[in-house]
Amino acid sequence: MSHEPAVPETRGVTVELLAVVDLGPEIEGMAGWALRMRKVTLAAGGVFGPLHDHKDRPGTVFILQGTITDHRNGIATDYGPGVGWPEDRDTLHWLENRGSMPAVEISVDIVRQVPMTQASARTGDRSGGVTRA
Repeated sequence: MSHEPAVPETRGVTVELLAVVDLGPEIEGMAGWALRMRKVTLAAGGVFGPLHDHKDRPGTVFILQGTITDHRNGIATDYGPGVGWPEDRDTLHWLENRGSMPAVEISVDIVRQVPMTQASARTGDRSGGVTRA
């Protein structure tokens, strides 16, 4: 039996798209994929859920500020500034900020591209035509 609490809903999270590279022209066989870099800020008490995997979306995370608790396999691990971790096809997790100050991470991952729609262009969607997660 796990001692992990139920996964709360996402709250207190802001995501800023920093850069996107279309991998199709860069690497043969990568048409439809992009390399994405985001700055993710979790407010004090913030949660980046729900429980999610990284199948078809490998990446890495680096903590700039604060402490982020990574919940996976029934284990909660705290990561502070200057530390990072990989997110591969076996990753199934959710994140939270248990601290009293905002926690900031840089997240870089490979994602499937989706066509940019007129609606997203009108609403100021800054996903760069890549899937969100």
